[in-house]
Amino acid sequence: MTSKPTRALVLSGLALWISIGSMASPDAAATDAQSATSTSADKPSTDTSWNQGLKLGVNGSIPVIVVDQFGYQAKGTKVAVIRNPQAGYDKSASFKPGRELQVVERDSGKVVKSGSPTPWNNGATDAVSGDQVWWFDFSDVETPGTYAIVDTESQLRSVEFDIDDHVYRRVMKHAVRMFFYQRAGMEKTAETAGASWADRASHLGPGQDPYSHAWLAKEDASQVKDLRGGWYDAGDYNKYTSWAARNIISLLRAYDENPSAFGDDYKIPESGNGIPDILDEAKWGLDWLTRMQNADGSLLCVQSLAEASPPSAATGPSYYGPPTTSATLMGAAVFAYASKVLSARPEPALKAYAEDLAKRAKAAWAWATANPQVVYYNNDDGRQPGSQGLASGQQEMDDAHRQAARFEAAVYLFEITGDEEYGKFAEANFTSIVPQWGPSQWDVVGQEALLHYARLPNASAPVKSAIIGQFVSTMMQKGDQLPMVLDKKDPYRSPMKDFTWGSNLSKATQARLYELLGSFAPDPKVAALAKSAATEYLHYIHGVNPLGLVYLTNMKAAGAENSAVTMYHAWFSNSSRRWSRVSGINPGPAPGYLVGGPNPSYAVDPCCFAPSGSPNYKCYMAASFSLCRRGFSPPLDQPAGKSYLQFNDSWPANSWAVTEPSTGYQAAYILALSRYLN
Repeated sequence: MTSKPTRALVLSGLALWISIGSMASPDAAATDAQSATSTSADKPSTDTSWNQGLKLGVNGSIPVIVVDQFGYQAKGTKVAVIRNPQAGYDKSASFKPGRELQVVERDSGKVVKSGSPTPWNNGATDAVSGDQVWWFDFSDVETPGTYAIVDTESQLRSVEFDIDDHVYRRVMKHAVRMFFYQRAGMEKTAETAGASWADRASHLGPGQDPYSHAWLAKEDASQVKDLRGGWYDAGDYNKYTSWAARNIISLLRAYDENPSAFGDDYKIPESGNGIPDILDEAKWGLDWLTRMQNADGSLLCVQSLAEASPPSAATGPSYYGPPTTSATLMGAAVFAYASKVLSARPEPALKAYAEDLAKRAKAAWAWATANPQVVYYNNDDGRQPGSQGLASGQQEMDDAHRQAARFEAAVYLFEITGDEEYGKFAEANFTSIVPQWGPSQWDVVGQEALLHYARLPNASAPVKSAIIGQFVSTMMQKGDQLPMVLDKKDPYRSPMKDFTWGSNLSKATQARLYELLGSFAPDPKVAALAKSAATEYLHYIHGVNPLGLVYLTNMKAAGAENSAVTMYHAWFSNSSRRWSRVSGINPGPAPGYLVGGPNPSYAVDPCCFAPSGSPNYKCYMAASFSLCRRGFSPPLDQPAGKSYLQFNDSWPANSWAVTEPSTGYQAAYILALSRYLN
């Protein structure tokens, strides 16, 4: 830990922040990120003195006043959280605010609001964060500008932030561009990716994606398929049909609900073609899924790719798994929904594409109906002998999720065809999609499908009424939904029932539930409350959390001074000095990746504790065994909200359980954020 500087030094830091204004230039990595989008996309942070006077911890400077580092819309709720750590790795950085906090405008140094902070829960310590907390509401500050919250007694302050109705546009561009960086088989040029992340097209060599072999017939040349394209699913490079379909549905839904949120200037290769770039990105994923579809309508379940850093260095073969019912149902769902969205576009090529997708959706439905129980468990010899090594994540569904996929496909097919076969299936099965005690953060996908059906003009009126009534009443009455907000259960203003692996995904999906409640609640006051509650989950991801950390990587170019500097990813790996971590000389990972988030269930690999004489003693005598002795506290031995460490060590440290990104996390975040772009 560093010692606390003198008050004079803190005051000089505050004066420096005010005097710099917007004149400072971004560093090299930020310049790359800015040029990778457009000259109007970014407003790089130059707030290098925000941490003056703060103690240091294993995750960086320990903030005492946390805000959304990108900012707030003019009419939105704006609450700074002041924190006094009581438990966890940062508990030595104790802080109690003075009687006056100020909102200070950066360029002029003008104090635009002052007031006293309000203690949360009468000064109690929150078990989830381990913090004592105060709130400072400055919602009445609506004038556009750049500001900070300053404690007048200590002169410690927050990171700077903007008030601007368009504050999230630059954030969205980077969030969508994450999918571009994840593209397999696509060259990342200096112009499109930024010089720091340029790379040749990957996985196009002999035996790779255009020449993928069947996992179940590796030597059979007659089964070689061209399966190029698609996205690396997460920190690994594998591609999963069902998950890609889900991501595309989320991207298309974000566009469908708010087309004005998205532009054609994200500096991906298709930018400038007159089509919003989010649709171009969705089409990249759809093109791969069409290659995964067989002539009989079925869809292959998974494609396994080799890894290297950068991706173009990977030379190993690509393999694909067999067709399954779950993959085919998700193919039917995404093809049908994409057909609906793209058919509304004016471009003849997209209309023709939409017609083809409709045919593919019907063919997939027919195959899945005729083959309702075809399953394949990849990478799991226990349940599927011979599958070990085919990709990594388990993509196969259980019966309940397969039924939900069938329902979703039926809803979208009913929408584009009006065929009663699909409508009757939806009517007969809608009660089985979300549990009667739901929805929760785990049921958002099913709830989306139910409410989509309830919007259809030709849907059954009694079923519509039942779906909407059940959703609204449960959200308003269930203890772990709106009552948590009303009862102010979370000092960081984004309560949720379960804090687990992928907690940032849960924050995004919980935001989405409140957005849906805001759309369907008949009481305008409840609708307004729900919409306001939803924004708090985005503020959490943007820095209103116990770490004061933006859980998106490398976002200085978009205005966030304190964002994630590393993550678990095969490209931006621990072995890469250039890409492993953001530093003054190295660019680190590409901007805009949403990391997994705090995970109280994190553990190092069990081999770290294997007894002498057992086969896995000292992790099979691996050189990596030294990682076992590092302690990893955090993320271990922390309150749930602080179970996070900025690290990217692989096995047996297993950092993927904390910092790995996912296209699934990303798509859910984009969908939640899209409601707030004007």
